[in-house]
Amino acid sequence: MRKKIFLRCGREFVALSCDGRPGGTVAEEVQDLFQRVDKELRELSLALENTVRIRIWGRDKEARILATAERSRILTGKAKASSSSYICPEHFNSNARVALDLIAMRTANPGLQRNPVEYDPPRKYIRYLIYDSFAFLSGITSAGPNLDNQLAEILTEIEGSLTDCGTSWDKVTSASFYLHRSQKVELLRGLLEKKRRVGIAQMEFCFVDGFASEGRLVEVEVTAKIDK
Repeated sequence: MRKKIFLRCGREFVALSCDGRPGGTVAEEVQDLFQRVDKELRELSLALENTVRIRIWGRDKEARILATAERSRILTGKAKASSSSYICPEHFNSNARVALDLIAMRTANPGLQRNPVEYDPPRKYIRYLIYDSFAFLSGITSAGPNLDNQLAEILTEIEGSLTDCGTSWDKVTSASFYLHRSQKVELLRGLLEKKRRVGIAQMEFCFVDGFASEGRLVEVEVTAKIDK
């Protein structure tokens, strides 16, 4: 279990990362992962209900599909969090088939309500989570013909979600770009500069081997502050 505690916009966040325990089914690995992170959170006086972002890692396509299905069975109703999932064998430090990244937030007021917002029609993951003056958007991809086209469609969808949340790109506090290994990060950064989507306080670029669907070249996760 890897644990990191960091501060952002006056809130404390806890990031947990761990591989599954190999030997059982993918579903059993995922169940065990959530039990372990729940224990870690409780030791910090937090709980799964404080989760704002979940990231599933699959060693292969089948593992990713099975793991995301089990995630949906575990986190339901108001407990749902923004989510994404990737295929990336190099991510693993073990023989596990799945791994988990989880980010939880210590809210300013423990009694604050979570507001997970679904897609219409609903998908297996939420569109975004509004929680304690933050908007946490699930990872977004596109089926466009190339990276430029896909990024343009993704940014348009993000802008729409941010508007619906009552915020904007100017309020984005972090953005993570998960790029297919066949692509160049220099090209992605150039496209972002061209589209004037740089200057975000926290930006990270990571490489993966696959997404939920074939042909996707990048997935973007965004968090924004909502000023009330």
